[in-house]
Amino acid sequence: MGEHGASKRAKGANRKSAPEPGRAPAPRPAKGAATRDTAETGTGARGTAKTGTARTGTAKAGTAKASADAAGKRRTATVDPSRTAGPAAHRAAKPESRLAMVRRARRINRELAEVYPYAHPELDFRNPFELLVATVLSAQTTDLRVNQTTPALFAKYPTPEDLAAAVPEEVEELIRPTGFFRAKTKSIMGLSAALRDDFGGEVPGRLEDLVKLPGVGRKTAFVVLGNAFGVPGITVDTHFMRLARRWKWTESDDPVKIEAEVATIFPKSEWTMLSHRVIFHGRRICHARKPACGACPITHLCPSYGEGETDPEKAAKLLKYEKGGFPGQRLNPPPDYPGRPAPPLGASG
Repeated sequence: MGEHGASKRAKGANRKSAPEPGRAPAPRPAKGAATRDTAETGTGARGTAKTGTARTGTAKAGTAKASADAAGKRRTATVDPSRTAGPAAHRAAKPESRLAMVRRARRINRELAEVYPYAHPELDFRNPFELLVATVLSAQTTDLRVNQTTPALFAKYPTPEDLAAAVPEEVEELIRPTGFFRAKTKSIMGLSAALRDDFGGEVPGRLEDLVKLPGVGRKTAFVVLGNAFGVPGITVDTHFMRLARRWKWTESDDPVKIEAEVATIFPKSEWTMLSHRVIFHGRRICHARKPACGACPITHLCPSYGEGETDPEKAAKLLKYEKGGFPGQRLNPPPDYPGRPAPPLGASG
């Protein structure tokens, strides 16, 4: 027995099992478990060597896996987002803040201004009265069909007084190509009579006066105010509604609410031209049923990219009007319009 009650043999065993410098001591097995562990793993130098080799191999495998993961992360970090699943996939991970949405919306407006520097009202008109009547007629039809119809109408009834005194059946026959011709005849004759009786035969330049006229709502009023009087306004038609929702400017489907929400995003000075640009884009590229995503110049700003055709060649075949190489909607487009004028009613082309 030694000085402290331990045998020399036990002290030797303790020296052999002491951990190496820098290595944490192994946990002491529970009493009664040593025999089972020894039986399963083996004892002596041979068993220890095998165990050490296995542990070394596991450590090397773990190190290799960690290196591969790190390399994979580095490669992923350098991938160009525009070459992967599209802009929407990258914004989906983190909700967009109000400030970020406003910045993106204003950038869309700036880039659309570069794409459509010639954006304009697509109804032919020479004065506020013609624009007012043409806008009322454009409901549930195309501006092209209205432009093909109004020359004969205005040739016969050039003033509100003339149209107010017309024979309804004759007006109906002239505007029949625009559809809903009976209801539209009632509206344009009614507003003509109101202009004659209440406004001295002149179209008023105030919103509150315009919306009192038969057949005139906020959309029609803003078209007239913005393009005939230079008063800023947002024209929320079906194209504007669709794109405002696709671009996440709004979640509403109510035109008045959309108008109010979009008005908070853009300065008032931009409202009229913003309307033209958005409507131009909706008619030419961002269609209702099958958007031409692969031919769109602002996919990097669109959270709805991929809803339409993404193949560039297939998307190019979906383009309309001047973007697709076809005539525009106006018989008398402005001088800077890059496309071809529309043909008159009944003409080919």
